Amino acid sequence: MSSKSTIMVFMIVGSTIGSLIPTLWGAGLFDTSSVIFTAMGGGFGIWLGLRISN
Repeated sequence: MSSKSTIMVFMIVGSTIGSLIPTLWGAGLFDTSSVIFTAMGGGFGIWLGLRISN
């Protein structure tokens, strides 16, 4: 698996998990907090993918 694919997989997984976290306290999937957590999860996934691929 190339480093670009690794980063992409971690970004998708991170943004998916990040979007589901606000549903634990009853927020909707398209709520503002869900969008913010999606961006944070995607950023964390990119960072983690970069760390693992190097």
